[in-house]
Amino acid sequence: MTTDIQIENLKCGGCAATIKKGLLSLENIEDITVDVEKSIVSVTSNKDVLESVKEKLSKLGYPEVGDKNTVLHKAKSFVSCAVGRMDS
Repeated sequence: MTTDIQIENLKCGGCAATIKKGLLSLENIEDITVDVEKSIVSVTSNKDVLESVKEKLSKLGYPEVGDKNTVLHKAKSFVSCAVGRMDS
């Protein structure tokens, strides 16, 4: 099953790299694609992992569109972006 989640604060490939790395640490995730232009994360899994994926995205600084996008989320996404650029 593939689920698409539109997120806030996604800016670049560095952000995408951080998101992929973070989500692959969760159980039951088979594949992840990140569309930077549309700010959509697609997660393929054999189980319902939607809530844990949304929670992880929020902790990384990329909350789902419609959820609270606080200054803390924006700061975390800035750091995640920088780290992702260094790792990629």
